[in-house]
Amino acid sequence: MKLRQKQRQDPDISLTPLIDVVFLLLIFFMVSTSFNRESAISVDLPEASSEVVETEQSPVDLTIDSQGRFYINSKQVINTKINTLIKALKLVIKDPDQTTLIISADGQTPHQAVVTAMDAARSMGINSLSLATKQSANQFQRVE
Repeated sequence: MKLRQKQRQDPDISLTPLIDVVFLLLIFFMVSTSFNRESAISVDLPEASSEVVETEQSPVDLTIDSQGRFYINSKQVINTKINTLIKALKLVIKDPDQTTLIISADGQTPHQAVVTAMDAARSMGINSLSLATKQSANQFQRVE
């Protein structure tokens, strides 16, 4: 009795499912990646429990470190006088009515520095002002 042997066929590899899997992985990693805005200036923000508000336009960041020094969009202002701060803000802000100013002050910042920044914003006619905070760690903890 002779056994008939099948002819050997070359496997046909389809790349379509492989490409689909790669695209799904790419989409998964793009969606799951968080984009944190990091600042080069070391500022320890105070905590708050309110919701995060998103803005449509590009805001101007006014950072105040623990010594009371001002930084506009990560560039240090020459001194801490209100007139210098107003001049520096005028260089960055073209339309005060349409600009949002975000003040990020360190938790140890002197109160006078924050008041000076708010006074400078008011004298320029900035209508939209926000104080940056970080979410408190224990906000979502459940107490039983």
